[in-house]
Amino acid sequence: MKLSLSNGIFYKHALEENIAKVKRLGFENLEFNMKSVEVEDDVSVYVAKKLVDDCGLKCLTLHAATLHVKDEVEVHRAVYYGKISLEFARRLSVPVMVVHSNVSRKLAEPQRSKVLEKICDELTLYAKKLNIKLALENLSYASSGYGKNVAELEEILGIIDEEGTMGFTLDFCHAEATGQTLSLLEKYHKRLCNVHMSNRAHRPFDSPTPSLCALIMKLREYGYAGPVTLELSRKCTIKGILKTKSVVEEILNR
Repeated sequence: MKLSLSNGIFYKHALEENIAKVKRLGFENLEFNMKSVEVEDDVSVYVAKKLVDDCGLKCLTLHAATLHVKDEVEVHRAVYYGKISLEFARRLSVPVMVVHSNVSRKLAEPQRSKVLEKICDELTLYAKKLNIKLALENLSYASSGYGKNVAELEEILGIIDEEGTMGFTLDFCHAEATGQTLSLLEKYHKRLCNVHMSNRAHRPFDSPTPSLCALIMKLREYGYAGPVTLELSRKCTIKGILKTKSVVEEILNR
């Protein structure tokens, strides 16, 4: 398994400092989070590419810009965000893009289904054209989006993924909060492309916990070899990032 860091933690910083911090903290791999740039700025992708290359980082995944659509009039904007994110992924040579369902949890089922089809039909075709794998993430308990547990994800995938080719991003923090970690892994381990790693509420780890050790054991059992991406709150200190890195590396190296 390859350890990676989401640069979303540094999204308040200028892009040059944002990328440089990932390297200075001793990471070789990066998940580029679209929160780090203005989505409408078409030029920033070239700046990001140069910074990543100059730092000698490998961009393993990209987290798409997301919009949890509350009304059909917002569909066009959600598709736009998705396509801009895919263009970033292509320029950064990223094989996997993390996506949310892009629909609000407040939408009724008939409207939810309609919106899901409209957004994902376009994004799936565009991703195939660019040879980028989409990986649906399980959302947090407090998220405004739909897709927190196995039942909701099954509904989403049943609508948007008839071929069964979409990947899955397990967010450990979200899964633990909803009590879904083992259920999600059992159901989707064959689709697994990425793991977002953090303690509860995206806080750092001070030491190995039973649930963290159990997760790594399960990932090994399923033969998972992809990225383990530290996705921490922007309130997390440098000390907290380094401690989390050390804790996760210790378990991975056992």
